[in-house]
Amino acid sequence: MHQRSLALSLCLIAALTCITVPSALAQPAHAADDETTGPAKPETPSEAVGFVDYPEDDAITYHSITIQGKTIHYQARAGTIGLVDDKQEESAKLFFIAYRAMTGPKADDAEPIFPDPADRAITFSFNGGPGSSSVWLHLGLYGPKRVAYADDFGHPGPPPYNLIDNAHSLLDKSDFVFIDPVSTGYSRAQGDTKAKDFHGLEEDASSVANFIRLYITRNERWASPKFITGESYGTTRAATLAPLLQTEHGISLNGVILVSAVLNFQTLRSSVGNDLPHLLYIPAFAATARFHKQLDDQYTIAPMRQFMDTVEHWVINEFTPAMMMGDALSAERRHAIAEQLGAFTGLSTEFVEQSNLRLDVGPFNKELMRDRRLTVGRLDSRFTGVDRTAAGARYSYDPAYAAIQGIYTAAMNDYVRRELKFTSDLPYEILTSVWPWSYGRAGQAQYVNVADRLRSAMTENEHLRVFLASGYYDLATPPFASDYTFNTMQLGESARSRFETHYYEAGHMMYLHKPSLEQLRRDLEAFYDRALTEAGVSK
Repeated sequence: MHQRSLALSLCLIAALTCITVPSALAQPAHAADDETTGPAKPETPSEAVGFVDYPEDDAITYHSITIQGKTIHYQARAGTIGLVDDKQEESAKLFFIAYRAMTGPKADDAEPIFPDPADRAITFSFNGGPGSSSVWLHLGLYGPKRVAYADDFGHPGPPPYNLIDNAHSLLDKSDFVFIDPVSTGYSRAQGDTKAKDFHGLEEDASSVANFIRLYITRNERWASPKFITGESYGTTRAATLAPLLQTEHGISLNGVILVSAVLNFQTLRSSVGNDLPHLLYIPAFAATARFHKQLDDQYTIAPMRQFMDTVEHWVINEFTPAMMMGDALSAERRHAIAEQLGAFTGLSTEFVEQSNLRLDVGPFNKELMRDRRLTVGRLDSRFTGVDRTAAGARYSYDPAYAAIQGIYTAAMNDYVRRELKFTSDLPYEILTSVWPWSYGRAGQAQYVNVADRLRSAMTENEHLRVFLASGYYDLATPPFASDYTFNTMQLGESARSRFETHYYEAGHMMYLHKPSLEQLRRDLEAFYDRALTEAGVSK
């Protein structure tokens, strides 16, 4: 764990700009009226072709897995929970997959026996996008099954793809409920409610909060220690959910787990007048260049964390003051800064100077190994790709996402139907467009920033613990940006003692990399133990 304070000068770079919300998504037209019988009732898919959208009952199956030498018997439930509007009419079905540990194997024709809810934690998990299903954390990290990679690096290998038992699952520490927000997975808006009614920061958080309330009520889990975990935009959702659950529903959390966090979008979206990302991305660029052997030997000898500390110290104490001077910076000083920035990031001094010292993800990913006609990934810069041409300032695709999309899609579609026995003809939306996405009041006249919501939750709930996992090779939500966000949240001493950060030598989805998955499992195990011990639950 590394807790570092950023210099005040870093904070002064920040400037606020607006996010414009695009127009609403078009909706499908209704069926035409029948001239003899009046308005025709629109045919549903099931009426038209025997299409099955949702089975009548949840699919329930029973399994076992060995984790850390201990056999865990568990129930798997795949189903939906319906949300209702203020007229008590169903507005959406949210699909979920839940795993609940049992006290022993289920006997034939007998009801399963579960531990006392007060002695068993429950964790609600979701991914980001927005527009992503929960498949990534489910089949990559927490669930009892995970995708089988071809090697420890995280390469998928050739199709077809399959799942294996996940010996690194956290099912020995907590039950898990994987939630697909509206428009993702099998979750859909219902009745007269339109999907766009859920496509927004506040609307999305409200629907997920209502799901959690209904789930713990129907499954009698109010007495259980409770955790939420999100990845990427899922961390934005988690920071929004924590105070919402607490103040609106009276649901106090024991822990929030953030994987590759973005709480303050100003740290990621560079624009004229916002140079903050140009500072905060530098360590991730340096880590990427080091991984691909684009740096001098002097920068590859020290351990990774020590190298990151060196780069971050330079950014805070040298690069930030230079950027604050802007055009008033002398030519000599500007050239010296460009030389050092190039030395850290594997780019030529000329390229850095032509970029006005401002490096962005697209140009960097294209330029770093242009001489080898290779690009590097955004989600995980360890992965490389080949564009049609080496010219240009932008890469044509993200080789990291290209590597993982097929393996997770195939694995989930096979698993949910064949092993979990949930039968639906709806497409399982792994990652879909939900634009325009409304940020409402959080996006008016400023970048979206939900960090203070998490600060509020941690302040009002003096037992709430927060875990942050960051990957060095993440060019989507770089670690230094997350560190900056938390170091400027103005947390009190008590709250800071309940916040911890962990770094991994992988990317946005650090669990793709087996050594990082193993370390993440150990770190999360210790986090759960601390939180549950404080809650009076035995390990």
